[in-house]
Amino acid sequence: MNASTDLDALRRAMAENAAQPEGPARGARAEQLLAEAEKLGVPLAVIEALGHQLQMYNYSSEKDKMFVPFARLLRMWDERPEDFDAYETHSLHWVFKWMSGGMLHQPHIPLASIEKWLGEMEHRYRVAGHSERAVRMSEFYVADHIGDEERATRAYDAWLAADRDDMADCHACELNGQGERQSALHRDERALELWGPVLEGEFTCAHEPHATLPASLLPLLRLGRVEEARANHLRGYRLVRPMESMRGAFASHVEFCALTGNEARALELLAERPAYFTDSGNPQGLMDFLAVTALVMDRLVALGLGEQSVPGPAGRAWTASELAVHARAEALTIAARFDERNGTARVGTRVRERMDQQPLLERLPLGVRVVRTAPSKPVAAPPAEATVDAAALVAEARRLSEAEGGPAAARAWQAAARAAESEGLELTDHDHAEIADYRAMEAEEAPELFARAAELYEAAGAPDEARAARARGAYALSVAGRSAEAVAAIQEPYEQVRGALKDLDATTARPAAAVLACRARILLQAHSGDAEVAAAEGCVHQLLALTEPFPDVPRLASQAASARSMLGDIAVHRGDPETAAALYEESAAAHVAAGRPWLAVDCEVRLAGLARERDDAAGAERALRAALEHGAGHLDPSSAAQLHLRLADVLAATEQFGLASAHALEATHWADEADGDAGFGAWARFQLGGHLLREERMAEAAEVLESALLDLTAEDHGDGAIVQAQWWLGDCARALGEHLQSAEAWLKAAEIAQHWPEQRDHAMLANLAADALDRAGRPEEADRAYTRAGELWRSLGHVYAVVRCLRARAWLDSASADDERELMTASIRACEEALSSDDVDRDALLSELGHTHRQFAQLLDRRDDAERAVQLERAAAAFDEAGDTERRDEARAALAE
Repeated sequence: MNASTDLDALRRAMAENAAQPEGPARGARAEQLLAEAEKLGVPLAVIEALGHQLQMYNYSSEKDKMFVPFARLLRMWDERPEDFDAYETHSLHWVFKWMSGGMLHQPHIPLASIEKWLGEMEHRYRVAGHSERAVRMSEFYVADHIGDEERATRAYDAWLAADRDDMADCHACELNGQGERQSALHRDERALELWGPVLEGEFTCAHEPHATLPASLLPLLRLGRVEEARANHLRGYRLVRPMESMRGAFASHVEFCALTGNEARALELLAERPAYFTDSGNPQGLMDFLAVTALVMDRLVALGLGEQSVPGPAGRAWTASELAVHARAEALTIAARFDERNGTARVGTRVRERMDQQPLLERLPLGVRVVRTAPSKPVAAPPAEATVDAAALVAEARRLSEAEGGPAAARAWQAAARAAESEGLELTDHDHAEIADYRAMEAEEAPELFARAAELYEAAGAPDEARAARARGAYALSVAGRSAEAVAAIQEPYEQVRGALKDLDATTARPAAAVLACRARILLQAHSGDAEVAAAEGCVHQLLALTEPFPDVPRLASQAASARSMLGDIAVHRGDPETAAALYEESAAAHVAAGRPWLAVDCEVRLAGLARERDDAAGAERALRAALEHGAGHLDPSSAAQLHLRLADVLAATEQFGLASAHALEATHWADEADGDAGFGAWARFQLGGHLLREERMAEAAEVLESALLDLTAEDHGDGAIVQAQWWLGDCARALGEHLQSAEAWLKAAEIAQHWPEQRDHAMLANLAADALDRAGRPEEADRAYTRAGELWRSLGHVYAVVRCLRARAWLDSASADDERELMTASIRACEEALSSDDVDRDALLSELGHTHRQFAQLLDRRDDAERAVQLERAAAAFDEAGDTERRDEARAALAE
């Protein structure tokens, strides 16, 4: 066993193995340690090694291997109980519970053997003087598993009634089981009430709340508490992700995704655990995982994605439809083995019910990035088009185009075009023109498409509409930054319209109004001086005069509203925000009154901007909420995401972090819906992570920030955003007790910050990483990080931080006595050198010096060094000179001890 030549070395080796991640490697190492223990000739060494092996198997995918070491332990106990110390005696009786549960999950073990084991457990507990609480709990699980409801109720009541002793499961584990019982009886409120202390962190253990968090997901969804469910999924998945033994809990997270419109994430989770598809050491866990896999695949098939490539058992490629059949068949085969063993249909019934569940929500945004193997709403062609003929769709598109235009008309023409192509329906030139016109409004190649639309309008005998399409094409050039081309392109349509403004009716006024509006916008976007703004203003007044006679024509009334908005832009240009705000308000109200609320959104966004400039957070919030209301159902995904992010920013500025998180979460969803813009989604997640952190929702924030960092880039977002995300991630990990992870995050941030001209952030990150490495039990790495941080602080002239880094190094476990003395002496010297300067805060430095002498004394106290008294006297003197009488007295009291 290498250096493990005695019992103490064996124990250290077992502790090191237990600290490794769960998995077969721990079991293999435990087998080696047992072999080495047997060479020592010490019975207790073998007993401890067997117990260690049993534990490694129990917390792994190899649960079926734990029966052999336990049988050997029990035989050793029966033959020579005096070889067991108090701890091993307790451990032997404790794992009786693992045996009963382990047998239950192995369908090849007869039910009679399990019942016999329960009796054996009850007898041995009684002989040892233990309460029957753990026995009745184990009996309940057996009765519940086989579907003996009368016995299960009786055992459950006896479990709760029996006294708690040191053989009872911990509070957290017991509450988990009790809550699952209530959930199975459809008493979700009661289940969540029982789980409350575990979910809130009052009771925890090595596997709680890991198991309770996923158990709570469906009850929360059924009760409509979706935000709690989302949070518990993110918290819980983070906990079970590194724990191989928690396949059942992992499966519950996959199930949650499948039932909340997150099928793509469910696939991603399945892909993370390929071994779970086949690991057979725990047949119950395999059955549960396969049942949930079947549920996910059935969802994909129902969404028209049966041919989607999906992760599955190794050795071949799988489609969703193939894996759906395979997983269902395998899950039911295992269930049949259990039911045959039990003589009931309980297990098969529960598995079928689980696989046949229907979604509980159409969509629940989670805030995390998914590498999509399927679209978020993966559906085939819209079903409505299969039942409505092309001619009817074309007629509806024409009606909407004439009545209101906008997004509804654009969608109608898209549907009509698809249906016409499918049915071979011949469209008119005017129809084709409108299709091109609306398509151009959302396309990158807008100028070219508008030109094509104009040609088609000309061919259809609609020169006015052709002119309007050319004007829109000119405006598209302006939006693309081609201002000079835009000004030139708008001139001819404008000259043609200007001469006929007084002789127009409602039909001809609409395309003319479009020309005037486009010219005004082009001039405003291209303005380089007052002349261009004055020309735009003149055009806006022409537009108002043209539309004034038609207040009851929605599209012309809306153009009048747009004219007022442009006058607001001109007021902003002239430094009159009050007038601008009034005009934007009028414009938004007019758009809504005209039945075209989506056009009010831009005005309300501008209102919000003006409100923020004058520190009117409430006004900005009102305007953005109105924009979201008026844009609902009309905005494209990217615009919706931008609005939610703007509102989240406003809410965060007033410390409404819960509401900010909710809107940032919506932003992540809509950003993901926007085609091909992973960077935008990453930015939304970055913002969401920050808001969650400020709410102290650390586990959720960590998951979201890790997700954001996958797509944050220095090119698109700036290296400052990456540093901030890693910094926040480190803060989250520290709060969660994940010290090594926090160190890794801060070190990654420091690698970037080291190249910045200002080095304070670099120094702070190095210092934080050093603290985390110390807490993670990595003293050598911590020493290097503290050394680097101290050098950086010294270069910045921050003597306090230099002193604290030196002191921290002295306290590291890797520091020798000579190191401690040298580092504390250097810390004292740094304080004294700084005190010789005139421009320092003497009291603060004297206090720092006092702390250094005090800590030096504490280090010396461990060796009873005579110098301890000298250091305490100097600490008291420094605190006294600093005016800190409380710490002076503490030092004097320590001196008197």
